[in-house]
Amino acid sequence: MELSPSVKFSLNFIHPVLMWVLLVLSLYAAYLGLQVQRTRNAQGEEKKELIKGKYNIKHYQIGSIILALMVTGAIAAMAVTYINNGKLFFGPHLLIGLGMTTLIAISASLSPFMQKGANWARMTHILLNFAIVGLFVLQALSGVEIVQRLITKA
Repeated sequence: MELSPSVKFSLNFIHPVLMWVLLVLSLYAAYLGLQVQRTRNAQGEEKKELIKGKYNIKHYQIGSIILALMVTGAIAAMAVTYINNGKLFFGPHLLIGLGMTTLIAISASLSPFMQKGANWARMTHILLNFAIVGLFVLQALSGVEIVQRLITKA
């Protein structure tokens, strides 16, 4: 079954749009994570107020969504690239994307340890996620260049 040229071209834009949404969700997850940390360190009335925000639950839920969408988005991007070109383009964008996908899986796998109070897991989770967001910004910039090339080529 052969896809029409217009469908093939349109498929190129699902990944970039999804990744920009994920970048925004990642920043929101970071905010929620900071609120979880504030709640953990607060005392008295301030702690009672922060607990009402249920930041820990929201952070966990958004993180789960980010994990699922990032893995799906990475695989979908490689599939679309292969469908449209018959090959993957081996370069920094692909390698960093695969690295980010690996890092987010490792970060998420630390959840059971964090729930049991392991501070090493919490610190590793935070460091990995800051690295992911930094790499995400680089990916966004290189992704814009790729999209511009696709539009110019069309």
